[in-house]
Amino acid sequence: MSKILSTQMSGLFQRIIQSEEDAIEETARLLAQASVGQGKVYFACFDGLEAIETNALHGIEKFTNLEKWSEDTVITDVDRVCIFTPSAENLKAVELANMLYDKFIPFSVVSSEPPSEKNLLSDLAYTYVSMKIRGGILPHPTNLGERVVIPYLMAGLFVYEAIKLNYDEMLSDDDLD
Repeated sequence: MSKILSTQMSGLFQRIIQSEEDAIEETARLLAQASVGQGKVYFACFDGLEAIETNALHGIEKFTNLEKWSEDTVITDVDRVCIFTPSAENLKAVELANMLYDKFIPFSVVSSEPPSEKNLLSDLAYTYVSMKIRGGILPHPTNLGERVVIPYLMAGLFVYEAIKLNYDEMLSDDDLD
């Protein structure tokens, strides 16, 4: 089963990069706007993706200019926010997106679903990255047809690392100017 998991995860990461590379770069550019200005970057993470913010704040390679987000955080127009959610229908994520949109604060979203007219988050966000997860990736060993292992966190961390690579490069280039 481990080899199947490895193959499926590799395929998922390839699908993300093949179709979302431009959106990842645009997201990094959006977040870098806060760092080259006087703003802060916030990650609003929902439904199990909070580990992304924890890693970005406390990991070995911290995300530059990232501040801890909470529902009480006051966000201004010089700040930038990246919302991470497994579902574009998460009510708290949609509520935050509506508030940011109404205040003309550019923000990005990383979620499972592809952008569409039915996906309000993709419609509101300045940039949108799909994690390409439609359900479980492995067949359940005992139940025929049921699929298990829904890798939201692993896909979210993969997208985060891709954003961070671009973001760090942009900030490094900015320092050279």
